[in-house]
Amino acid sequence: MQILVDADALPGAIRELLFRAAIRREIPLLLVAGKPLRVPASPYLHTLQVTAGPDEADDRIAALAQPGDLIITSDIPLADRVVTRGAIAISPRGERFHPDNIKHRLAMRDLLTQLRDTGEVTGGGPSAMTPKDVQAFANQLDRTLAQLTRPKPGGQSEA
Repeated sequence: MQILVDADALPGAIRELLFRAAIRREIPLLLVAGKPLRVPASPYLHTLQVTAGPDEADDRIAALAQPGDLIITSDIPLADRVVTRGAIAISPRGERFHPDNIKHRLAMRDLLTQLRDTGEVTGGGPSAMTPKDVQAFANQLDRTLAQLTRPKPGGQSEA
C-alpha cells in the first residue's frame, strides 16, 4: 500500500498532515507534480517530477495506482480513474470518493464545466481552505488509513 498525491496545488497544511501520517504509519508516500517539491528527509517520503503539462501528473498517478492504494486529489476525473482501478481516493477537503459516488461527482463536474463554458454560470473555483476543511481531511485520512492498515485474520493488513 502506498499514498499517491496529486501535489501541484496541494495546500501546505494538507501536505504536512500527509507527511506526519506516512512517517507515523510507515507508509510510502509519493508526491507527483509538474514542479520540483521538497520533502523532509524520511525513507517514506518521495517526490516525482513529471513533465509540466495538463494531466501529466494525473496520468502518472493513474498508471501507478494499484488496488488498495490511497490517492489524494481534488481532480474528479483522476479520482474516477483510480477508484475504477480499485484504489481509494480522498480530496484535500476530506471527501472520500468511492464506486457509489464517483460517477455522480463526475457527471456534476462535467455539467458545471458545460454551464461555465456556455456562460450560464460565471465565477467558480473552490473556496479557500478553512481550518474546518483541514480537520475534515485529517479525520478522513485517519479513518481511511486505519481501514487500509487494519490487520486481517492471519496477521496481514487489508491492503
